[in-house]
Amino acid sequence: MSLYAMARVDRALRRMDPLVILAEELARAARRTHNKLTRRRRGSTRRPGAATPLWNALVHSVAPLLRPWGEQSRLARILGVPPQRVHDYFVRRTAAPDAERTLQLMHWLVLRRQGLNPG
Repeated sequence: MSLYAMARVDRALRRMDPLVILAEELARAARRTHNKLTRRRRGSTRRPGAATPLWNALVHSVAPLLRPWGEQSRLARILGVPPQRVHDYFVRRTAAPDAERTLQLMHWLVLRRQGLNPG
């Protein structure tokens, strides 16, 4: 390679340095943002959806029992949550109860299936 060609390559690389640095910084920022959006913190609560098949089965079992008027409110009193939260659990499916309330819910379901009136 001639001295002239090497000088041209050197000048081109010097001009590209800021672009390379900027590209690396943007890639790092994108990686950090992606990690914040996709990485779950340890112990974080799962949201209902396709990744929660057991919760979906419980919702499918409980939902028909909540159709009569006032049943959501009765269940809310038993669980100690507002009626809107029961609506979020079983109608909107945007929330799930904590472990203790889930166990109470399962107990409620067993009693209802036995024909007893829990509460």
